[in-house]
Amino acid sequence: MRILFLPLLLATLATPATAWQAITGETCTLTHETADTRVHLTYDPSKPLYTLAITRKSDPWQSAPWFAMRFLGPNEITISTPKHAMSDNDQTLNVADSGFGNVLDGLQFNHTAVAFTQTQTVPLSLEGAGPEVQKFRDCAAAQLS
Repeated sequence: MRILFLPLLLATLATPATAWQAITGETCTLTHETADTRVHLTYDPSKPLYTLAITRKSDPWQSAPWFAMRFLGPNEITISTPKHAMSDNDQTLNVADSGFGNVLDGLQFNHTAVAFTQTQTVPLSLEGAGPEVQKFRDCAAAQLS
């Protein structure tokens, strides 16, 4: 039994976490990582500015004139912007804005998010995101007061 347990434990530790996680502090952070994708959302009250970075681990984002996110579930919404930038050799797509209410609503109140451009699509499970998005919102609200 011990011999079977150790390889299973090592395989579990080597797999990226798939849970959404909010970290509170001077900068509020919400992250989600899968084998293929890393999502990193921040709120920096010193600017004040929200940022979203979606990293494709296997292949880079292709240049596109716009970026959009569709949230699927009980509160469906699609948002888009031409104001995005690439970094990390085009592996990461970045968006920044002074307000992210629609993004946070989409993440918190739906079951799936689809980040996409004209040529690429990145599906994201929102399982377990709701409570962590609320922690992120609470952190950002506390920074405003």
